Amino acid sequence: MALTPAVFLDKDGTLLIDVPYNVEPARMHFAPGVPEGLALLRKLGWPLVVISNQPGLALGIFDQAQWQRCCAELNAMCRRAGAPLAGVFHCPHVALSALGSRFSPGCSCRKPQPGLIRHAAAVHDIEVRRSWMIGDILNDVEAGGRAGCQTVLIDNGNETEWEQGAARVPTYIAADFEQAAAFIVRSAATSSQATGVQQP
Repeated sequence: MALTPAVFLDKDGTLLIDVPYNVEPARMHFAPGVPEGLALLRKLGWPLVVISNQPGLALGIFDQAQWQRCCAELNAMCRRAGAPLAGVFHCPHVALSALGSRFSPGCSCRKPQPGLIRHAAAVHDIEVRRSWMIGDILNDVEAGGRAGCQTVLIDNGNETEWEQGAARVPTYIAADFEQAAAFIVRSAATSSQATGVQQP
């Protein structure tokens, strides 16, 4: 089976306005530029896959049933915007600093680890090298870079530490989701022209 590129999307602060530990459908709202950006990405015909850290599960702030309702609402929101999701992949673990010795050092899925992206790529036959990761903090950028993606950072104020590293340099920095999507669409068109590949 031929592999296809995809766009991997962070959830909180990227697709949705960032409300900590929010899984309540009534409080889920698209971040600025998201409906317009999703309309642009839809034209690529590539899978759109959410990659999200959800430590609230490990901390007991919400349960799996609440998380599944959240995912159902997120899918519905994207469908209404004309760009249904191919999947939502999440890490239920917490950072080492939150649980100390109770944290499993074997976790490879919590961003900035690339495990979720690699798993999603295997499930959906995705060519990671031609794919993109969009996020609002450098941990998203690092996860995408370590997985082999090109990356876009939405510089909306959510990144506050700016910890540097070779894998934490985004391919592009955007002001909002629409600008991020427009850059990816332009890049895909340029790449297709260079290789003679026809976009769907």
